[in-house]
Amino acid sequence: MRPEIQQAVALLQRGDDKALEEALALLQNTVFSFSMKVCGQREDAEDTMQEVLVKSVPHLPKFDSPKALLVWLYKVAKNRCLMSRRRSKFASKEDLSLEELMPDRRELERLSGENINPETLAIRSEEADRLRRAIQKLPPQYRIVLVLRDMEGLTDEEVAEITGLRPGTVRVRLHRARLFVRKEMMKALRQSNARRTEPIVAQGASTGVAANEPRPRRCKAMFAELSNYLDEQLDDSLCEELEKHLEGCDPCQVFLAGLEATILKCRQMPSPVPNRAQATRLRKEVMSSYEKALRKSAD
Repeated sequence: MRPEIQQAVALLQRGDDKALEEALALLQNTVFSFSMKVCGQREDAEDTMQEVLVKSVPHLPKFDSPKALLVWLYKVAKNRCLMSRRRSKFASKEDLSLEELMPDRRELERLSGENINPETLAIRSEEADRLRRAIQKLPPQYRIVLVLRDMEGLTDEEVAEITGLRPGTVRVRLHRARLFVRKEMMKALRQSNARRTEPIVAQGASTGVAANEPRPRRCKAMFAELSNYLDEQLDDSLCEELEKHLEGCDPCQVFLAGLEATILKCRQMPSPVPNRAQATRLRKEVMSSYEKALRKSAD
């Protein structure tokens, strides 16, 4: 549960206008941050913030449950983002195939010569744009799940309630979204460090292994469970089997480290904030309209 949602509910329970405006300020930041991550356009995030704020005010005093407010708020923001007139110029495919997101044999061979760990790949300012671009390449239905789960810090159950998906479907989309972003980030990393990776690529090419040659069967079975393993949602027997496989498979260890680093980057991504002056002006206007409506209804 996001702490600002709990703070907003505590303020709303006070029942005065000042507390309501303070609650709105907290919710503004939440909606804007989410919308920027999903839409990728400041104009759309600002439009979403305004629309959600206007829709929220009459209903906010009725909320006494942080979870109910959280689900309702994200549902309204999600629907507005999906109707955005400024579609991502990157996203194209509507579905992500797990088969396409897993490395082929050549990439596994290349991975065996790399050394990646989450600590050395912690999010840095120069990498933030790469991460944003990778996320914007995701189809919307995957992007929303990734943003809600890994960037907004919601649980699988909360994401399921907001999106209307089954928890199992949330897990599938989350894993594929993570794999997609990992693939994009690793591609960018190799391009930025071409001198180091060129000998590795050349070595892989000299083996005569075709790029589309199937992966080792045991490796392929492991890739489908990596998100569940990292989120500690794998049963003991499968967890033991996966760890036993990892002990003897250097490429899978590197792949897992890259996926773990990707998740860490998403969770460390700084939250965008709205323009303070604009947000304050909008909040005042909404509060003024709300108070006028209350007076009119009382007459």
